[in-house]
Amino acid sequence: MGMSWEDVVLIERSKTTGDSSVVTVNCPDKAGLGCDLLRIVLEFGLYVTRGDFSTDGRWCYVVLWVVPRPSSVRVDWESLKNRLLSCCPSCLPTFYLNHLSDSDSDSSKSPPLYLLKVFSLDRKGLIHDVTKVLCDLDLAIQRVKVTTTPDGKVLDLFFITDGMELLHTKIRREETCEHLSAVLGGCCITCELEVAGAEYDVQQGHSCISETVAEELFGGCDVEVDPSQSEASITVDNLLSPTHTLLQIRCLDQKGLVYDIFKISKDCNIRIVHGRIWSSDKGLKEEMLNPLRVIITNRGPDTELMVANPVELSGKGRPRVFYDATLALKTLGICVFSAEIGRHSSSRRQWEVYRFLLDESRGSSNRAKRDVVVDKVRRTLMGW
Repeated sequence: MGMSWEDVVLIERSKTTGDSSVVTVNCPDKAGLGCDLLRIVLEFGLYVTRGDFSTDGRWCYVVLWVVPRPSSVRVDWESLKNRLLSCCPSCLPTFYLNHLSDSDSDSSKSPPLYLLKVFSLDRKGLIHDVTKVLCDLDLAIQRVKVTTTPDGKVLDLFFITDGMELLHTKIRREETCEHLSAVLGGCCITCELEVAGAEYDVQQGHSCISETVAEELFGGCDVEVDPSQSEASITVDNLLSPTHTLLQIRCLDQKGLVYDIFKISKDCNIRIVHGRIWSSDKGLKEEMLNPLRVIITNRGPDTELMVANPVELSGKGRPRVFYDATLALKTLGICVFSAEIGRHSSSRRQWEVYRFLLDESRGSSNRAKRDVVVDKVRRTLMGW
């Protein structure tokens, strides 16, 4: 097709802090490509301020204007480009034909899973600091099991995949442990990284949640929000084109809203032929309402924070939820006694559930304090 592989993904970085960088993707189309691209953008902590999408069913052209959110997020632009390239079909005709015939089998392949064991002294913000290092290194967290021992030590089990697909090398594994040791300092006792074995089979089971808590967490969308945040309108027009439906959504902004739109479209088998996203700092913006659920409940005598989000039909959960939740808890000065990530199936869908057992010595059992925690976690997750 006369097009270099290097031209499939182009990134024009902003010259001024606060301005948008421009990401352009120009490649053959495939089902769910927009959702896959936006998932990667969200994994890197980037927020889409504008976006243009168009396809004729064979070729796709995407332009995204993105900024780091928060601005302190460190973006490895070369790694981002490589990740975006990895989910684009090849421009070579022979490869493209093979891709069309083998797409179902390829999509079912999962990247190798690794187990990171970090044994350290406990301190405030420990879990988030480990999570931040993993995100900075383009390592995706699939499952977590964090436990605190009576003598003030913490064992972190992180089941991770590598966006760079290099964890099979000794250099990459050593680099990861060195970064963690540098960030944790004297708190770090041991750090081990190996291929996940039977431990993962134990951890990937469904979360055991009581019916009462499940009803509160998954039962509806009656989350209390400010009146200004509840304004939304959805317009459907089938008259503009005999072959297409025009869908216009106007509402307040939130983190990952474009990903949420494309995720729902992908799960509902709806192909977006042309789309335009525009964000304004003052008025209404395009978004999907309430993609995340946040509650605090009692777990026996203890206090537990629970965060849940719907899982894609492909089985993937939402990116950076664990990162944002632990960041909010660290900001509030709340210590986490234990944490885990699991799945829960309701009658309608499957959810990914993040559970944090909070240190009640900080007053997290107080009702007013609970409301503050829920509000802070939700706002951090939504980017408000």
